[in-house]
Amino acid sequence: MTREEVYERLQNVFRDVFDDESIVLHDETTANDIEDWDSFEHINLVVSVQDEFSFKIPMGKVVTMKNVGEMVDLIMELGE
Repeated sequence: MTREEVYERLQNVFRDVFDDESIVLHDETTANDIEDWDSFEHINLVVSVQDEFSFKIPMGKVVTMKNVGEMVDLIMELGE
């Protein structure tokens, strides 16, 4: 899976979770950039990402990710 494919699928997950079709993800995107991205929605997001990519994200990684770029890196690593 290419980085672009991960971004395409991840962007669809974000748009679904936050019910916002205007979301466009970049490596630097953080919770501060998306209005409804709070701690509760973060949990929903992680669950949805796990469902989309069919693997579990280790809890230690969930709490240390700083931005979408790190999430994409992790997805690519776990998806190998």
